[in-house]
Amino acid sequence: MSRTRANLVGLYTIVHKELSRVIRIWVQTLVPPAITMSLYFVIFGQLIGRRVGEMGGIDFMAYIAPGLIIMAIIQNSYGNVVSSFFGAKFARHIEEMLVSPLPNSLILAGYVIGGMGRGLLVGVLVAVIASLFTPLSIQHPFILLAVVLMTSAAFSLAGLINAVFAKKFDDISIIPTFILTPLTYLGGVFYTVDLLPGIWRELSLFNPILYMVNLFRYSIHGISDVRLDVAFVLIAVLLVVLYITALFLLKRGVGLRA
Repeated sequence: MSRTRANLVGLYTIVHKELSRVIRIWVQTLVPPAITMSLYFVIFGQLIGRRVGEMGGIDFMAYIAPGLIIMAIIQNSYGNVVSSFFGAKFARHIEEMLVSPLPNSLILAGYVIGGMGRGLLVGVLVAVIASLFTPLSIQHPFILLAVVLMTSAAFSLAGLINAVFAKKFDDISIIPTFILTPLTYLGGVFYTVDLLPGIWRELSLFNPILYMVNLFRYSIHGISDVRLDVAFVLIAVLLVVLYITALFLLKRGVGLRA
């Protein structure tokens, strides 16, 4: 078997393992985010939305729908990789993978594709639920595809970095609880940053999730609080930095080898 074919078999094996795990335990991986997002649509969209009226020139329910979809993609891409990679690390079979002939870049790609797969599955599920509450018509499909792929890849990489440094199961929930969730809620999912007063609006511009939410909202409704070119550049830079960091950690075996 040639080296290239052997590498492809290794990559396929990791991706198949990751995606089959998501499908096999779908009650734990796909149903909870669907229920949570349904509650968001009912409580924030229907109940509170009636009082808010419009946001950014469109109905409030339609305004928050893209933000909730990309929020689900972020949380599930991150959560899938951090839990799966830490599980492999905890069971100590990640060491066998690292000493195998399979390049670290393909090991990284396998886990990232698995995280992206779960994020996209949940995103489609939440989009279907959103369409039951408000009509969604995609105005810029290529921008939508680009932002979904870049966002899910970035947070899959971030989840792997979290898993590398985690020493116990409690550690894999610290970043999502204290950093990821606050950044998501402050990322313009429920409001336009133009409503924020001076300093808070300036601080919000340092939140990368703000750019992801606005790009995704632009792809559906054609409205955005930020410049599209700036948003794409920032997300691409974040993606490259996370990829280089994750690959470096795998090559050095930081937190992975006894």
